[in-house]
Amino acid sequence: MVNDHSLSIIIVNYNVKHYLWQCLDSVRRASEGLDVEVWVVDNASKDGSLEYVRRDFPNIHVIENTENVGFACANNMAIRLSRGDLVLLLNPDTIVSENALRGCLAFFASHPKAGVLGIRMLNRDGSFARESRRGLPTPATAFFKVCGLCKLYPTHPRFGRYYMGHLLEDKEGQIEVISGAFMMLRRDAVEQVGLLDEDYFMYGEDIDLSYCIGQAGWECWYSPQLMMHYKGESTHDTSFRYIHSFYNAMLIFFRKHFARRYWFSWLVIEIAVVVMGIAAFIRNHLRDGINTLKNRLFPSQSIPERLYFIGTDKGWTELQALLNSHPEFTGERISNIDEADKNAEYITFEVTPDGQPYHDMLTLLSQVHARGMKAHLGTFNRKSQTLILPNDIVTSAGA
Repeated sequence: MVNDHSLSIIIVNYNVKHYLWQCLDSVRRASEGLDVEVWVVDNASKDGSLEYVRRDFPNIHVIENTENVGFACANNMAIRLSRGDLVLLLNPDTIVSENALRGCLAFFASHPKAGVLGIRMLNRDGSFARESRRGLPTPATAFFKVCGLCKLYPTHPRFGRYYMGHLLEDKEGQIEVISGAFMMLRRDAVEQVGLLDEDYFMYGEDIDLSYCIGQAGWECWYSPQLMMHYKGESTHDTSFRYIHSFYNAMLIFFRKHFARRYWFSWLVIEIAVVVMGIAAFIRNHLRDGINTLKNRLFPSQSIPERLYFIGTDKGWTELQALLNSHPEFTGERISNIDEADKNAEYITFEVTPDGQPYHDMLTLLSQVHARGMKAHLGTFNRKSQTLILPNDIVTSAGA
């Protein structure tokens, strides 16, 4: 039974108070009728995150760090203090659908060997986030990703194994690595293998823990329960920071688990990391230089970004008042996505504590992508008078 499980949700926050509020609001709705406690670990934010969310979520447990201790360490602090027999590690820049948690708890109740579970994540444009399910970065799998075969043959069971593209997005399936953006763990499994490895800087903790859980005899699973991750597209493969952080984490993983058995492959991957990092650095600088030159030679007038709004009369009136002081946006109200122009930048939904279900919002977002539209998700929080976009926060004075 679902109610046989208690759940501890742990969110590590750093200077993203508006995204955190929205995440907590979605968690509040998804937790109704369940035995859930929520922990927010703040890594010394400077934006007043804790004061902002405590006002509306007084029942959350808070750990307030005086310095940024990193993702792994912050999660471990809360795991030690939490009480649930299931533990969910959740990113603050996410939205969870109303039935996601209940579905996950039911899954654990019917799969006693499941040690860790991930779910279907959408990117901010409604596309499927490939990191929702991954294979272990063994030397062969990592090589296929580094050399580009994974990108060329994304659904191939061997070449595309890093993202396990041969599996269906809307079906449950056993996988090997769960994303740390939504990682639901059975506490018995964590107590057997240990907490997150704090040697990793930005990426890799989830890979390492998934591997250890699998090695201990537990199963790793993917479920099509729905959520959205704002930053699913914010780190691009061409980013030097991404290349360095991601592949450095891969090297830490290799050295820890495979170095003795695959020393030659490890050496090849290490050389590839350096080469790809240098290539990304050169490519980014060339791209920036070309764009700067184009802007100087062919200056163009800035065109406001087009925003379509779905919500109530009151919400539309308040959003218009906000946009009046932000000429970089132009807004139009629609009743459904069929009325939106294909080239719209944002489809924006009204968010209030008793407003439109997040599940409906995410379902519409996935339909936007399926129809070939390029729009990304926007939300308008009427309570704080804040327009939340993937890379912008537009708010009234004092919010």
